[in-house]
Amino acid sequence: MSHTDATTPTDISPTARTLEPGLVLRIHPAGCPPVQAYAGMASLELSAPIAESTSFNVGSVAKQITAYLCVRAAHDRLLDLDRPVGDFLPHFRIPDVTVGELIQHRGGIRDAESLLALAGFRELDHYTAEDLLQLAFRQQRRAVEPGRFLYSNSGYLFLGEVLRHVHGTGLQVLADEQLFAPLGMTSTRFQSDPREVIPGAASSYQHAPAGWLHQQRPVALPGPGSLWCTATDLDRWLDHLWHEWQPAVRSVLPFEQHLNYGPSDHPPFTYGAGLYADPRPGRTTVFHYGHEQGFSAAAHLSSSGLRTICFSNHTGIAADRIAITALAELDRHPGTDPDEILRRSLACRPERPPTPSDRPDHDAPHTPLGTYASEDVPGTVRLTRSEGALYLWRRGTPDRLNRTGPATYTANGYTLTLPTKLDEGSNSTVESFVLHLTRAPGLSYRRRE
Repeated sequence: MSHTDATTPTDISPTARTLEPGLVLRIHPAGCPPVQAYAGMASLELSAPIAESTSFNVGSVAKQITAYLCVRAAHDRLLDLDRPVGDFLPHFRIPDVTVGELIQHRGGIRDAESLLALAGFRELDHYTAEDLLQLAFRQQRRAVEPGRFLYSNSGYLFLGEVLRHVHGTGLQVLADEQLFAPLGMTSTRFQSDPREVIPGAASSYQHAPAGWLHQQRPVALPGPGSLWCTATDLDRWLDHLWHEWQPAVRSVLPFEQHLNYGPSDHPPFTYGAGLYADPRPGRTTVFHYGHEQGFSAAAHLSSSGLRTICFSNHTGIAADRIAITALAELDRHPGTDPDEILRRSLACRPERPPTPSDRPDHDAPHTPLGTYASEDVPGTVRLTRSEGALYLWRRGTPDRLNRTGPATYTANGYTLTLPTKLDEGSNSTVESFVLHLTRAPGLSYRRRE
């Protein structure tokens, strides 16, 4: 493989659209110098290009850091991963959910962020980790049967609180003392307050008909996300992870001696200590992707020590797709230059999606069917009919429901199930229904008097 000095930016932006946000791709085979390539702008306002010192919000890639701190506490006999979460957090109301189950996404905890729209929050409303914790604390039972995988950011918020209980300090201080400072990850930090200044931070953008729109929101959620770092810093972490894994690489996945890997939401991949794994022979790899506030990130580590990292601040460029393309190219052509890999990846990315033109007509008359509440979510939602179609109202905005079965409807990432079939054109009262969001299933709603 030809290697580019990773300390010198390799700007390949001429292949990308002019003055767009972009990405960084870093490839680091074990025992070889790293190679790194860049495209696009970290800041459109300042015309500042993405460089080695640019920090990105890596979203859920942070989960492996939080999980590692829990495993380390267990190794140091400060934390028993089989203990119920309620032993550490008295307000946690679901019995028999263990710390290890939260790490593995097997606690049946609904993702509180998914519930915000139902609770009345709008896209740009300010909320905090404490707000989400209070919303998550309302849950009294598992949303799925024990042992079933249900991806939940709320579970990792709880893990941050468990670590605070064990160590007596916040997640950022703990991570810096035990991991970031010892590994030289000087540009890495959990952002606990959205007002914190992150040196070298990129901004994230989405294209709109009139230009570009910022995607950051006034939210910081350390534990499941809100981790800012450079590609170089994340490479240091993956190198550390590989050396922890390497002595047992022939028999187990990282930290499998502490936590089993089991079926995930993306078969055939399994999930363990904050990491997805591809355990198939000849493919042994652990990885995680992150998508947060317009940023996307991908971090892959193979059993051979190959680290592949991609960060993007462009909503139209998914870092995970770029990383997968890069790995496929390296598998087919080991000597391919990373600049060429990035050029090919950018050339194949989808065009900007068209502007939606089928938004519901808010001025059309709506017949109310009822107002509904759930014990698991504060606030109410409404059902109406208009021109023969069924609508669910949340945050004062209607979602048109598409009928997919006799008593099931879908819209915007969720499914609504009625107790019985509702005849077309009927304006009869609906007494109850169940909402199944991808990360928050089984929400029972009943009509309020």
